[in-house]
Amino acid sequence: MAPVDFITAAYAVTVAAGGIMGYVKRGSMPSLAMGVTCGSLMMYGAYQIAQDPKDVKLALVTSAILTGVMGYRFANSGKFMPAGLVGTLSLLMVCRLAYMMSVKQ
Repeated sequence: MAPVDFITAAYAVTVAAGGIMGYVKRGSMPSLAMGVTCGSLMMYGAYQIAQDPKDVKLALVTSAILTGVMGYRFANSGKFMPAGLVGTLSLLMVCRLAYMMSVKQ
């Protein structure tokens, strides 16, 4: 089994599962496509981080995009689930990844 950054991997699984649930519950093809795509990108980012802790670019950009999109959806709908939750988790990931990138090692 290849090493991965477990926090980023858990976030990736959460995003992908959310997209799958959006499809199962509402038949939303965009939720499925974006959830699985972003989850896959984040999982690859988790692998990259395990190889080099400073290589956070892919994961950082992906989580920043999710922060913006889901934050916008939350602001418009006012519903915490799922947009507010994913937006909050994404913002936390952006903060974590930015910190990892800035720390001297």
